[in-house]
Amino acid sequence: MPVQSVNYVGDKLVVGPLDYSFIPLVPSIPGTTVLNGPVWMGVGTPIPTATCMIGPGLTTPISLQVTGISNILGILNVGAIGNFTGLNIKLGATLRNALSLTSGINVKSSLNTGSAINVFNSVIVDKTCTATKFIGDITTTIGINPQTVAEITLAKALPAKPFDIKHPNKQGHRLRHVSLEGPEIGVYYRGKLENNNVINLPEYWNGFVDPETITVQLTPFGSYQELFVEKIEWGRKVIIKNREGSAINCYYTIQAERSDLDKLIVEYEGESPKDYPGQDFIGVNR
Repeated sequence: MPVQSVNYVGDKLVVGPLDYSFIPLVPSIPGTTVLNGPVWMGVGTPIPTATCMIGPGLTTPISLQVTGISNILGILNVGAIGNFTGLNIKLGATLRNALSLTSGINVKSSLNTGSAINVFNSVIVDKTCTATKFIGDITTTIGINPQTVAEITLAKALPAKPFDIKHPNKQGHRLRHVSLEGPEIGVYYRGKLENNNVINLPEYWNGFVDPETITVQLTPFGSYQELFVEKIEWGRKVIIKNREGSAINCYYTIQAERSDLDKLIVEYEGESPKDYPGQDFIGVNR
């Protein structure tokens, strides 16, 4: 039975194997349907915005369903939500909203670089991170690739531990400080006393510091005072006395050594930080 043709000449519908080269700029190629548009399918909009507009039908909310292979050549703009089930392969670059980092890099699976990553804030890794160099804090919930331990250790072993920030009040300048170092793992607590002689130490110091290592420095203000530490009660309170018996007004700085970690081994034999014989802090869970 021969194929029937429908031809609405005048920029309308062509059905069948007819030549539709009468449409401007369209080559003579075989086809079944030619719609010059705009065309509405389903519930349309009163103002045409594209050659073909597809909306939900009256009995189903689905506007378009494609089973099989769909080839899209050119630019695809997707607004609202796109749900993909199965295998989705994309060639080229896909940009969602460029790149947005809130607080460093948060990696849920793995990060593998063939070159290097220099990080000046922090990297949070849930599984495995392989890189060449880190400068900053590293937090892991599972572990660090053993191949990177040496590089991380070297980053820890800088000659000095600096931090560098934008200058708070000089345009075009920066501010750099270097961490204070010492032969112990220490903490400090400082403040000010006014008409009082008792310094209450933080509650978290209980079990956190060795009370036998607590030292106190006092700086009187307002007037000359002969101040001294009368006693330290149970590692919780510092009692100050004034030899003259007058009011006590002073600044204080209190230091102590942490008791929850092994004591620092200041000198040891070795060629690199990997030879440190004591407790290391890479991967220590807190």
